[in-house]
Amino acid sequence: MLDFTRKISVAPMMDWTDRHDRVFLRLISARTLLYTEMVTTGAIIHGDREHLLGFDATEHPVAVQLGGSEPDALAEAARIAQDYGYDEVNLNVGCPSDRVQSGRFGACLMREPALVADCVAVMRKAVSVPVTVKCRIGVDEQDPDVALPDLARRVADAGCTTLIVHARKAWLEGLSPKENRDVPPLEYSRAYDLKAAMPEMEIIINGGIMTLDESAAHLAHVDGVMLGRAAYQTPYVLAEVDRRFYGASTQVPTRHEVLERFLPYVEDQLASGTHLHAMSRHILGLFQGMPGARAYRRHISENAPRKDAGAEVIRNAMALVPRETELA
Repeated sequence: MLDFTRKISVAPMMDWTDRHDRVFLRLISARTLLYTEMVTTGAIIHGDREHLLGFDATEHPVAVQLGGSEPDALAEAARIAQDYGYDEVNLNVGCPSDRVQSGRFGACLMREPALVADCVAVMRKAVSVPVTVKCRIGVDEQDPDVALPDLARRVADAGCTTLIVHARKAWLEGLSPKENRDVPPLEYSRAYDLKAAMPEMEIIINGGIMTLDESAAHLAHVDGVMLGRAAYQTPYVLAEVDRRFYGASTQVPTRHEVLERFLPYVEDQLASGTHLHAMSRHILGLFQGMPGARAYRRHISENAPRKDAGAEVIRNAMALVPRETELA
């Protein structure tokens, strides 16, 4: 089993953290733990597994996030994911979308902590890689003082040693999935208090964390930080992770170097039939805040969707950002 830590990770994000995005992010940070988008048990068991679970070896360490609530199905999906080579299997107990509510998984499972514990127990028996849980602090009218510690203790008793806490409630009644990412207030102290009450449990904090300075401040209270939108919209935020949090002595790649290393992957994928836009959409935020960034984004946005678009679209966009403006 691969040796890795969860000090810094990138959250599972639907429609964002696909295999192309993860390959790109890995070129910025070698040590950050990456997560897949949530994949449902039914899709894995009955669907195109290679499409859903296939990934590039360079993505390690990489974890798969599963969505489901039926223990046996989760166990089977976990076994399949382990066979594909994932380093961790994570159970989603935090997603507030309409889809997960109708399927009795995601955040609605906060109301069924005993079921979550049952799911964890059978998954742990099915695989040798770590089984982790990602949750909210509660849903709707639940009292987080009760709901979060109850869930944590139950999954710990089932053998889960790592809990990832998105430190805000999910309002399944009255808020859209998008609003649930911003409207409920962040309550980081809930995760801090949980760590203090359960020091043997690895607690990872998630929600609204935008910078490495903020991450360092959280690490004074918990074991790890999971970055979400910041890692996608401004991916170069990960550039200093390896040196700052893992003691790496390697040179930080410039943004141009990241893209130059990404281009061979892009060309291989193009040759196998992948459309350029499927990959280029993940790199739009790389030069965020730098001179030429707007022209870079515009060139990719206007040209990558063409049917015949090739890697030259990225090369030409790179040329619009002067190299000398970069900070290593």
